Amino acid sequence: MSKPLDGLRVLDLTHMLSGPYGAMILADMGAETIKVEPLHGEGTRKLLANDPANSLDGMGAYFLTLNRNKQSVAIDLKSHAGRTQFYRLVEKSDIVISNFGADVPERLGIDFEALSAVNPGIITCTITGFGSDGPQSKRPAFDQVAQATGGGMSITGSDPEHPVRAGIPIGDLGGGMFGVMGVLAALYEREKSGKGQHVDISMLDCQVSLLNYMATMHFLSGEDPYPIGNSHFVHVPYNTYRCQDGFIVIAVITDNFWQNLKQVVNCAAFDDPALDGQPGRWADREMINATLSDVLKERSCSHWLTLLEAQRIPCAPVNNFSQALSDPQVRHRNMVVELGHPNGAKTRGPGNPIKLSRTCEESFAPAPTLGQNTDEVFSTLLGYSVGEIDDLRSRGVIA
Repeated sequence: MSKPLDGLRVLDLTHMLSGPYGAMILADMGAETIKVEPLHGEGTRKLLANDPANSLDGMGAYFLTLNRNKQSVAIDLKSHAGRTQFYRLVEKSDIVISNFGADVPERLGIDFEALSAVNPGIITCTITGFGSDGPQSKRPAFDQVAQATGGGMSITGSDPEHPVRAGIPIGDLGGGMFGVMGVLAALYEREKSGKGQHVDISMLDCQVSLLNYMATMHFLSGEDPYPIGNSHFVHVPYNTYRCQDGFIVIAVITDNFWQNLKQVVNCAAFDDPALDGQPGRWADREMINATLSDVLKERSCSHWLTLLEAQRIPCAPVNNFSQALSDPQVRHRNMVVELGHPNGAKTRGPGNPIKLSRTCEESFAPAPTLGQNTDEVFSTLLGYSVGEIDDLRSRGVIA
């Protein structure tokens, strides 16, 4: 059994979250992914590394997760000799992905123009806060900056006075996901043209894309939407409700669901024919939500979920991490997998959500120690002798 991207080689120059996440997805799908780090290691290695609750033998949760299935070589890209070695790797690679600040690839001489002169088929991908051009392109950005600038924070939370970022770092993760899409599109085009190209991913662009139909609604109405908590601006009831022992969500988006819900809760206040259509329910949404809350808090989550599911009403428990990561459906889909440390220690983390019917092998090699594969890569890929590798190391070119 094989993985879909077997035979592709990625040079991963990324750090922190957006770039490493994109490169992780490519690695999970089988691309040989060589993490090219500075001699002292990329910064994410140190995150949580000394936190006993969130590390495994000196490797923090960030690095354990984001760098699985990757190799590590350490090269001083700031030196001419180091760039020369990097160019030799580029000659034998398909993709170079990075998320440096604006203009850093150009200053280091590892931008698309420089690398395509070495390998005309190379595909480069940069993930930055604001893209490679435009009046804000040089601004630094992290996840929350992208979420705020892109408009998503303005509709997240309970009210307009308290904007809230998404709990999942969707600014960073969105950049990584769109980076993978762009790289795969460029690979497909290369099959026809034989030429590489540059993939320019802006985290801000990604956040604006995710506004989707709500952006179109804004242009149609001229109105700025605002946070409405867990309710919906069209459907009622569509919200989070407290039960005896936790919270559930109920999403009534059709009149048929409403009729089924009435059978479940058996509440006289809901028998008004005016509520049988969406306009009536919307007009009386405060009464519906308050009444439903009073009814649901009398019994357990499992009690109500059993009845709601029997009526095929969209519903779910509001799971904490322990509950979500032990959910039978999550486990069945292999979305909790073993993550290892090079020394043999083990923990667990999230799996790969991309499931293919034929090239469907799933395996997760441990994240590497710094420079763990330097000798192997330079000897097998570049054909260097032990003496040549030792010479480069003694001159501080590699580690």
